[in-house]
Amino acid sequence: MKLGIVGLPNVGKSTLFNAITNAGAEAANYPFCTIEPNVGVVPVPDSRLDFLADMYNPKKKTPAVIEFVDIAGLVKGASHGDGLGNKFLENIRRTDAIVHVVRCFDDENVIHVEGSTDPARDMDIIDLELVMADLEMVERRVDKAQKAAKSGDKRTRHEAEVFAALRDHLNEGKSARSFECSEDDREIIGTADLLTLKPVIYAANTDEAVIADLDHNEYYKTVLSRAQAEGATVLPICAKTENELQELDGEERAMFLEELGLEESSLDRLVKKSYELLGLISFLTCGADECRAWTITRGTKAPQAAGKIHSDFERGFIRAEIVAFEDLKACGSMTAAREKGLIRSEGKEYVMQDGDVTLFRFNV
Repeated sequence: MKLGIVGLPNVGKSTLFNAITNAGAEAANYPFCTIEPNVGVVPVPDSRLDFLADMYNPKKKTPAVIEFVDIAGLVKGASHGDGLGNKFLENIRRTDAIVHVVRCFDDENVIHVEGSTDPARDMDIIDLELVMADLEMVERRVDKAQKAAKSGDKRTRHEAEVFAALRDHLNEGKSARSFECSEDDREIIGTADLLTLKPVIYAANTDEAVIADLDHNEYYKTVLSRAQAEGATVLPICAKTENELQELDGEERAMFLEELGLEESSLDRLVKKSYELLGLISFLTCGADECRAWTITRGTKAPQAAGKIHSDFERGFIRAEIVAFEDLKACGSMTAAREKGLIRSEGKEYVMQDGDVTLFRFNV
């Protein structure tokens, strides 16, 4: 699960990345400070796993994780190779979703590559470059399908029609995400690995004074309006403040958040939203050796979930013994949950639910 952090130079990408991963990526005040993408793996906050760890006191606690990639700042003309152009775009292609950082603060000490703060303009620049890059790829797919269709193959002729319609849509400056088509045609488009097909979270990077009073920030409201129009998620975040939070211990951190009027850090919410954006859930395993959260796609059946632990578990799957986390928490122990009949025996067709505390039975 990999998310790319993108945006214009100097909008706060690397500062946000530092806060997320505490990895010390360089965050200097000039364009293209980030050349090679920095990569950081961070845990998905999960109070359920913390509860199980307190219950079992295991030798090891292993959370689900997300990989964030800090990608070099984009400029106009990137789709034609300007700036770090093609390299930047290739790095985005390798991600599952995009965190698009948009600058929503004024600071004369921080250079803006376009000379002023304007979230709508900045979003347009990024969107247009991604659309232009997709257009080039879609043109190639149209040509390839049309040549193959000359043999009379109906499938490739339909593929050519689908990509031609998508090309017209992209030519209007619209993303592949907003292209209306059937599920079958969506699968065809999905084979093209398009940038504008990836789900997006807009990270509206504000300053500390604004984060607790967003209703009066026109920059943030611009980003929110755009995100809502395209069905995307937007999260207000102060990258500088989040970076400072990482240097505080638990109690100081909680006090600082309270002073800002926040219940949890914006980063925790970003990680959770990223997890949800990709349609992912966690099931949990627990014991004296390890308590662990396992990442699966929503809709995964029990045998395939077992295979996440080990291929033998899926191959020799017999059944899954499952208790909902909330039931286990209410009972206080696995023994009490079993006595109350809350531990279910589920077979091969069971669809895993978020928070299932699970023991797989198998035989190979």
